[in-house]
Amino acid sequence: MIRLLTILFAFSTYFSLPALAQQSATDDAAYVGSQVCAGCHDGMSAKWSGSHHALAWTAPSEETIVADFNNSSFLHDGVLTDFSRDGDSYNIDVTEADGTKKAFVVHSVAGIEPLQQYIIETEPGQLQSFDIVWDTVEKRWFHLYPDQKLPPDDGLHWTGPYKNWNGRCAECHATGFEKNFDAAAQTYASTQAEIGVGCEACHGPGSRHVSWADSNASTPSAPPTGYGFSMDFATAGTEATIQQCASCHARREPLSDGNPVPGTAFGDAYTLALLRPGLYHADGQIQDEVYVYGSFLQSKMYAKGVGCLNCHDAHTANLKAEGNALCSQCHSPAGNPDFPSLPLKVYDAPSHHFHDPESKGAQCTNCHMVERVYMGVDGRRDHSFRIPRPDLADQTGSPYACADCHGDQDASWASAEIAKRHPEAANREPHYGAILAQGRADPVGAQIDLAGLAQSPDHAGLVRATALWLLSQGADEEMTERVAPLLEDQDPLVRAAAIGVQARANPQAKVQRVVGLLEDPVRMVRIAAAKSMLNAPIARLPSRIAEQMRSAMGEWQLSLASRIDFPETHMVLGGMALTMRNIPAAEGAFREVVRLDPQHVEAWVMLTRIAAAMDGEEATRAVLAEALKSLPGNDTLLSLRSSISDD
Repeated sequence: MIRLLTILFAFSTYFSLPALAQQSATDDAAYVGSQVCAGCHDGMSAKWSGSHHALAWTAPSEETIVADFNNSSFLHDGVLTDFSRDGDSYNIDVTEADGTKKAFVVHSVAGIEPLQQYIIETEPGQLQSFDIVWDTVEKRWFHLYPDQKLPPDDGLHWTGPYKNWNGRCAECHATGFEKNFDAAAQTYASTQAEIGVGCEACHGPGSRHVSWADSNASTPSAPPTGYGFSMDFATAGTEATIQQCASCHARREPLSDGNPVPGTAFGDAYTLALLRPGLYHADGQIQDEVYVYGSFLQSKMYAKGVGCLNCHDAHTANLKAEGNALCSQCHSPAGNPDFPSLPLKVYDAPSHHFHDPESKGAQCTNCHMVERVYMGVDGRRDHSFRIPRPDLADQTGSPYACADCHGDQDASWASAEIAKRHPEAANREPHYGAILAQGRADPVGAQIDLAGLAQSPDHAGLVRATALWLLSQGADEEMTERVAPLLEDQDPLVRAAAIGVQARANPQAKVQRVVGLLEDPVRMVRIAAAKSMLNAPIARLPSRIAEQMRSAMGEWQLSLASRIDFPETHMVLGGMALTMRNIPAAEGAFREVVRLDPQHVEAWVMLTRIAAAMDGEEATRAVLAEALKSLPGNDTLLSLRSSISDD
């Protein structure tokens, strides 16, 4: 077996990994700032200036802070927080339950409505998102996680790694952001061209455009390609535009440090989260805060060529029309010539929705874009634009839109009412959610249906990729051969997920099937191929393939290095080290996980197993005792301790 990590990761110097040079754009264009853009594009700038994009991240001032900093206070779980102002300084003083007091100054402000959050610099360069926020509608302070007890040593406490602004939030609230985390020093030196989502966050660095515009004023000349921008919306097309919006409006894992240059294909910059438990319901409805892209990819609207800008204004980010007027710009007897497959009929009428026109039930979005509340008060709508299917509730365990208003009725009532009003069978056709629910419950028993779903071109790539992910947990060798053609599917999400299924194939067959994807045109797929080749049983590779292997492994290495401040990354590195039988590196990785997040059960379990295998019972007990200090009463750890006692 080729020891690939010895080529790419010097595990003996594990913490030197982040020092690797980060990938950067070769484009020599520079950011100039939105104020420069406003000099010529004042109309667009005026629309943008009051938008949620412009106010995504701002400096604290009377104009930007809307909360009560006039000596107000908030008490939660024994912790008292006082908010005050001293001239231009906005202060947050925290008295912990044990009486410990700390004083902070607001560094910056996130958002404008329906809530506003405050960013605090806890160490030089390190920014953290404070979790007591301002409700801009009800004009009150509230805690984002009122039901959680989060002491200061908890990884989920606002000072912990999961609330770090540099690593978790800033790249979508800034323009030209670079995280610049130094793992050796455990410090951030983050930079950005502009706080807030400015013009160049979508169009790309503007220096080439400005140079052309300046010279063109005196000597008219043809504009450069894309008018000098990396993202030319005039020629990009709907798909590229959607992917540009998705760079922030998606639940995804970044593959580089900070903002990719606008115009970068989504799969070259991110790995999209699949329809996994905890994120999505089995039928693909939103569950956790997954934003928009994963939902939209499931929709018939996306399949028919609808894009973000059909409904949203590019510069205000507002909807183009209010209420049902937005939907009826296409869904009406007049239709829309851009989408000729639309049935030309009345939708915005009781004959379709069977509700009082003035009621909530008459609003298209309440049936076809259910709203779920995140961050306490922030309602987000599901962009899968689905038909309510209460008839599937028993099969999928998923919620359905009718229950949002008719909570006193059950699914059978709602299903009967829909069948009575819309008797056509097309509204109750088989749904992929039923198969995904089966796969979640029993991936082995459901493998035939999962394979059929994955191979169906009639379903969204995200759905098919999710079926493959479930199949990877239960496929037999014959099944890996059956779905091997999906390694050449036109959708990169499907190709990447199909690689995972091949982990259950004969090792030689897996290598033969996957090795070609090391030079896939999409980075996300190349990295997935590199992961699968980590323990490939190969003594030697042809030079061309070996070079592809090094390149893909290097991309994986850089993607991990860009997230080396995440506990999750060290869990991955620990698993990689175990695969390579590098026990010291694995132990170091899992130790870093529990340093960052002392409540990370899986990391403690791995440390316990390493101690049991390498150092004996006494060392194992010591690790468990250490773990139980952070997680007293944890059933998993108590069970491990009990098993040692029984032995």
